[in-house]
Amino acid sequence: MAAQGRQRQSLRNGSEEQSLLSRVSQSGVVQHTKRAANDASLVTKKLMKSTGKAAWILGTTFLILGVPLIIAMDREQQFNELELQQANILGSPSSLK
Repeated sequence: MAAQGRQRQSLRNGSEEQSLLSRVSQSGVVQHTKRAANDASLVTKKLMKSTGKAAWILGTTFLILGVPLIIAMDREQQFNELELQQANILGSPSSLK
């Protein structure tokens, strides 16, 4: 008998907890918070996608324009150093540009 009383009481407590939980989860504050979190995640996803696109554009632009420019400047520097060495070997005065 005592076991049945405890079982009924635990069932009532369980249903009260579920109804309290359902009331809280359906409240306006919780719904507003869920919407705000969902909106924030969507904005974050869009920002990450556009950031990835921008990084791709900048990276490929650097490869197409920047790397050849760096190589050309390095060749020019090497050519100038070679001319300076040859001028020193031949004995002519070095001219600084």
